[in-house]
Amino acid sequence: MDVRQCSERPTQRDTVDVVVLEEDGTFPNNAQLPVLVYVGGLHLPPVDASLMVAGLFNEHRWSGCWVGGVYAYPHYHSTAHEALGVVSGEARLRLGGDQNLRIGVHPGDLLVLPAGVAHECLTATKDFAVVGAYPAGQRPDLCTGAQGERPGVDRNIARVPLPTHDPLLGSAGPLHRHWRA
Repeated sequence: MDVRQCSERPTQRDTVDVVVLEEDGTFPNNAQLPVLVYVGGLHLPPVDASLMVAGLFNEHRWSGCWVGGVYAYPHYHSTAHEALGVVSGEARLRLGGDQNLRIGVHPGDLLVLPAGVAHECLTATKDFAVVGAYPAGQRPDLCTGAQGERPGVDRNIARVPLPTHDPLLGSAGPLHRHWRA
């Protein structure tokens, strides 16, 4: 499945693609909270896009900002949700492990990954970069689907609190419509 083929670029910043990824035997993913893909949701300035996205995330109570790529191996976080804002280049990511959801991402795209969702970079241009962040108070671990991680990580995922704010639009964003306890 390719999310980019499923929808057109939104005309409103609160339009999102919603994808539920079930547990696949190796990766827990998150059947309760869907992946949110804001295709073209970030309106990037011609310069300092990373600073703008980090500032936006911080303003909306997502912290621990970093700039870089996405690991080229499947991994997930059991102690934090994650926002990834694409600021340059293009990449093809795989979400969900064996569910093999492939998504092309471009500058301005934003992904919000619930705790437990496996993700990896399959291919990327040399200039591909994202700004990553986590809801305030959450610190990510790094899990790879290794034998013995579960059921401990499943308990961690169940305890991760919902964010208080959408990383793009704050308290009024679509995250609250799609992520409910």
